[in-house]
Amino acid sequence: MTIHAKTEHDGELLWFNGTLATIRLSGEAGADTISVIEHLMPYGSSPPLHIHRNEDEVFHILEGVMRFNVGGKDLYGHAGQTMLAPKGIPHSYRVESAEGARCLTITTRGDFERMVREVSIPAAKAEIPPQVAPTPEIIKALTEACARNGIDIIGAPIA
Repeated sequence: MTIHAKTEHDGELLWFNGTLATIRLSGEAGADTISVIEHLMPYGSSPPLHIHRNEDEVFHILEGVMRFNVGGKDLYGHAGQTMLAPKGIPHSYRVESAEGARCLTITTRGDFERMVREVSIPAAKAEIPPQVAPTPEIIKALTEACARNGIDIIGAPIA
């Protein structure tokens, strides 16, 4: 048996969609392909409305407040709470706390982790990247990477 222990500074740092994503546990580490990715996100951060075809997405909020829209229902999550976006159900979230938010995203099967790796760049620093408005090229690349990895973008981010 192998035990994987991660400390605060362990993990692969990536700049992903305007956030700092840290791969805390890769799905490749175990037979059940559980992936744990920590996200540090600025106020207002919101991915497009999307559906995961093959995996549930679990969010454990470490700091801040996030508004989730899951299946058309708005739910607020605070530090210490865990939210579920079941596979096949449209969902998104928006960071509502002025200081930003930090959460763990937990998935299986590797689709989400592969997509994150595909559209990210190595982080120059362990901080949120400079914010830029998404260009048509960035949106197209994200949409195509999601489609290749079992995720369908079906709407805009939460405003």
